[in-house]
Amino acid sequence: MRKSLLVVLLVLVAAIVLASPLKVAFIYVGPVGDAGWTYTHDLGRQYVQKLFGDKIQVTYIESVPEGAEAITVLKSLASRGFKLIYTTSFSYMQQTAQVAKQFPNVIFENCSGYITLPNMGDYFGRIYQAEFLTGLIAGAMTKDGKIGYVGAYPIPEVIRGINAFTIGVRMVNPKATVHVVWVNSWYDPATEKEAALSLINAGCDIIKSETDSAAPLQAAEEQHVYAIGYNSDMVKFAPHYYLTSAIFNWGKFYEMDIKDVLNGTWKPREYWGGLDDGVVGLAPMTDLVPPQTKKLVEAMKEELRNHKFRVFDGPIYDQNGNLKVPAGDTVSDADLLSMNWFVEGVIGKIPK
Repeated sequence: MRKSLLVVLLVLVAAIVLASPLKVAFIYVGPVGDAGWTYTHDLGRQYVQKLFGDKIQVTYIESVPEGAEAITVLKSLASRGFKLIYTTSFSYMQQTAQVAKQFPNVIFENCSGYITLPNMGDYFGRIYQAEFLTGLIAGAMTKDGKIGYVGAYPIPEVIRGINAFTIGVRMVNPKATVHVVWVNSWYDPATEKEAALSLINAGCDIIKSETDSAAPLQAAEEQHVYAIGYNSDMVKFAPHYYLTSAIFNWGKFYEMDIKDVLNGTWKPREYWGGLDDGVVGLAPMTDLVPPQTKKLVEAMKEELRNHKFRVFDGPIYDQNGNLKVPAGDTVSDADLLSMNWFVEGVIGKIPK
């Protein structure tokens, strides 16, 4: 009798455990705000929270510093029963790996990193595809052939975006140049605005940003210069001169990933999705963009989505005129992830 009762109790406990919501946590590198990198990740969080309802229990912590504090936060979440933890910045990669080894029954996902473990994956989006599309717009709409680019850090992720953008620019305007200013920060509105103004003062008639704030677009609006954003749709920050933005749709990945965890089919992987997965995209183009340019962009978007065109197919020359990618070749994913050279048409240096 006691054995039978024990079996019943164990079955009930198992049922309760299975019925319990999956506890999911997101760690953000900055404030959520209303634009930029962290904002897009939080949109993804809101999307899956609504989609999965009571199947998941979600929390987030914003503006978590790198280093020891990130480790403390990770350990706290894992100890409190969170079974799926997203660290949404490359700067958390090492800390995530360290804590993942200490909590083998917790699943960790790091954004834009490269370390995988039995319980840790990494994920990112091929945002360079969307950057290429914005380049088509900039190349078609520049009057003076000088386009300004506010870059965050001189790392492969940003260099790749600048190159893809420039390839798009010169596909429609072979003589146009893209002028780069580094701000050495992901989020520093004052410095970003100063960088944009310096580019405008140097004669650039379009500003492209790859930082987390909308400051470069606001500077462009003030100076009556066209602006192209990054991360999210930033139209409200430059309503009279905004063209579009290269955007992330992180909810698409979070949906796929959480489904795998709930179904018990999750495995560590290095996810790098693109336009075909919907993880990256283009914000609606405003009426400032000519109809023929919109038509070209939509056509190239379909080519990219259907894998009929690749941004980094040769021939590609570097900024010194050296052939880097012969005709018929393409840049491999491994080389894209370590890219440290500028394509022809970029004006600027990559600091060592």
